[in-house]
Amino acid sequence: MTREALVNGALIAGLVLVPLWAWMADEPFIITLTTRAAIFALAAVGLNLCLGTGGLVSLGHAAFFGIGGYAMGILASHAQSYQPIMETPFLINGTKSMPIIWLVACLASGLAAALIGALSLRTAGVYFIMITLAFGQMLYYFAISWPAYGGEDGLSIYVRNGFPGLNTLDPIQFYALVFCILMLTLGLMSRLMKSPFGLALNAARQSPLRASTVGISPYRLRLLAFTLSGMITGLAGALFADLNRFVSPSMFSWQTSGEIIVFVILGGTARLFGPVAGAVVFILLEHVLGGISDYWHIHLGLLLLAVVLFAPGGLLGLIAGRRKIHV
Repeated sequence: MTREALVNGALIAGLVLVPLWAWMADEPFIITLTTRAAIFALAAVGLNLCLGTGGLVSLGHAAFFGIGGYAMGILASHAQSYQPIMETPFLINGTKSMPIIWLVACLASGLAAALIGALSLRTAGVYFIMITLAFGQMLYYFAISWPAYGGEDGLSIYVRNGFPGLNTLDPIQFYALVFCILMLTLGLMSRLMKSPFGLALNAARQSPLRASTVGISPYRLRLLAFTLSGMITGLAGALFADLNRFVSPSMFSWQTSGEIIVFVILGGTARLFGPVAGAVVFILLEHVLGGISDYWHIHLGLLLLAVVLFAPGGLLGLIAGRRKIHV
């Protein structure tokens, strides 16, 4: 067993044992904090498919995070007000069912990612970064000017949505649901990176010209990866909105995109559990240092600078070794 596999196992054990301890100690805040870390980790896992494997630095992934959140908010708000979403011959009602909401969130964010990616991937480098940022900001200002769903004040959902057989209002049960989704997604990513698609995407990142020479289309590979990435991040957005029972335009902001990138870089790009490690460290710093000073981001910046300069493989790479392993 490799050192990286041991570190990954330790991360999983921590994500299981900490909430269990908090549940037995009657500390619901710790459970909620861990749930937040798991949701952010899921969003970063989605970005890592683009950034780590595909080499696509997207500064607009908050667009998909926000679309997922608003998909949940719109469906749940219409369910609690008993009003249909659209007055059409095919009446569309709201719902409080999590599986349906997740499906809608994934489809909506995936469609948006496909459309944005189809345009953005015609550029490269800094132009790709800026065009993804532009799309994210467009959706941010659209949400602000959308009074039907709260505008800049956001939209509150009074009761958390339901999942068959679970009481989602119980923090430990909701966390268990989020944890299972994160583990399933990580398993999917592990299989995906070992598949011909993952190997071809990695080859297109390293040398697009050579990939094209052997008949691989870098554009199609990147578009598919960008779409899958958007769907995963959109699912995380729906879970985040359910956790807070609130959605707001801030979910679309460039700061949110920046934080998701920080999770990936901090933990280690192109490493399966890198985004998980980065999200956990970020939440710990926010909780511990945020209680000491309002300027805790200074310490985060120093840590990020140290990682970039002295640990290119991220914190996970520093602990596990330089070799990048997707298992």
